[in-house]
Amino acid sequence: MKHKMFFVLMWVWWTGSLLHAEVSEVRRQYECSILDFGASVDTNIVNTTAINKAIEHCYRQGGGRVIVPAGRFKTGTIFLKDNVELRLENGAYLFASENPDDFPLMPPAAYRSLKDEGGWSALIYAEEARNIALTGYGTLDGRGKGRKGRVGGVAGDANGRPRNLLFISCRNVRVEGVTMQNSALWNQHYLNCEDVTVDNIRVYNHCNGNNDGIDIDGCRRFTLSNSIIDSDDDGIVLKSTGTAACEDIVVTGCIVSSFANAIKCGTESTGGFKNILVADCIVKPSRNKGERIIKSTPSGITAISLEIVDGGIMDGVMVHDIVIEGTECPLYIRLADRGRKHLKDAPDPPMGRMRNIRISNVTAYGTGNFCSSVTGIPDGCIEDVWLDNIRFVNKGGLVDGNFRRPGDMRNRRHDTSGNLFFDKYWASHRDVVEDEKGYPQPTVWGNLPSYGLFVRHVKRLTVTHSAFGSEAQDPRVPLIAVDVERLKIHDLDVPEGSRVQVLMDGVKDYVIDKALKISK
Repeated sequence: MKHKMFFVLMWVWWTGSLLHAEVSEVRRQYECSILDFGASVDTNIVNTTAINKAIEHCYRQGGGRVIVPAGRFKTGTIFLKDNVELRLENGAYLFASENPDDFPLMPPAAYRSLKDEGGWSALIYAEEARNIALTGYGTLDGRGKGRKGRVGGVAGDANGRPRNLLFISCRNVRVEGVTMQNSALWNQHYLNCEDVTVDNIRVYNHCNGNNDGIDIDGCRRFTLSNSIIDSDDDGIVLKSTGTAACEDIVVTGCIVSSFANAIKCGTESTGGFKNILVADCIVKPSRNKGERIIKSTPSGITAISLEIVDGGIMDGVMVHDIVIEGTECPLYIRLADRGRKHLKDAPDPPMGRMRNIRISNVTAYGTGNFCSSVTGIPDGCIEDVWLDNIRFVNKGGLVDGNFRRPGDMRNRRHDTSGNLFFDKYWASHRDVVEDEKGYPQPTVWGNLPSYGLFVRHVKRLTVTHSAFGSEAQDPRVPLIAVDVERLKIHDLDVPEGSRVQVLMDGVKDYVIDKALKISK
């Protein structure tokens, strides 16, 4: 009995020691508040120095957590450092100073990118940092309305306007819970980063041009999940503006709204895209019903865009279980040869490649009449595309014979809503220009001569267990295939009243259900 009691006491002492050790380990994590370093909720005070002092002090302690408590804090650029978590507590509101001098232009990083020409600028910035985090349920506000570019002669999204968040060549990054809004440019930009987790964030970006929601640019092992993104420009964007590929990327459980392209790979594609998964997402119209900044379409241009136009290889993309409400074009897959270089002195990129793309379980309703498309160019065919269990229902309502004419866009911009021919369509696939050097977007074509799917310059395309329909009568052909090698169509549900259900031109080696009305 005494021996048993001895062992019981030893066990209690041992487990208690372990518990004490674990508690001590937790307690050893350093934590401080920006208030401890002079930060103030007085909105006339710029807290840049105080916040960066807190981060520097935390970094010198070996890392830990810097807390932004509830309250309104004005600041310029905040520099995150190794092993530091910046936590915005519930009720914390961190907003950008109106003074451009509070956002110094950073020189090009060691990793060069097409977008660094005008110098980097950001509200929260980190370069080559390790084990960093931005967390909490507070708000990051870029106050970007009306902010102009800082560098003359540099146009668009490289002109020095500050992003809300910019991480370059960072590893082990975590962003959770925060709300980000009103950036002067892209909302958040992860460039050449590795092992990144972004979860449960809220983005509302409708105050300036180039207002993307999130840009995942040449990153490896990146997950974005459970987030709501509403943006004026593209929503969730994978890019490759330098030599690094976007590789091993997972996007799941997001609700995305955009006046442009909701979920997109492109346009920049220098390093390419490999092993990309997009699943369990909803694309729907934006909540913003006020002034629109970019020249686009009121309901959004595309829901899913996959593009290779500046070299690079896209290999291994799976998109499944997507619900799409509205937008002009549910699916846009494009291989072309714009050939834009990522640096002025870089060699011209070779023709890119696209292969091994699978789209399944996608429902789109109430969409515009642009028509989904899978298109290469004569010198570059897309390879190995599977479309399974997709259902696209467009608005229809076009008048039979109300055709567009070649040259009707002369001296007009195709990306301007007022210049689009929403009520007209192309009479024939032969009228649809290749446009291999142009900007890759379905606004270039507008309403195609088909309403369900337009396919051109593709090798090995399979469409199974799918349906195309229109809410109102549509005089166009459901599916057009041009210059396709090995086409398979099985269990395709299209309206029986169509004079032609599948139109083919230059299709070699095809297997199509006998019930379909085919024209060759």
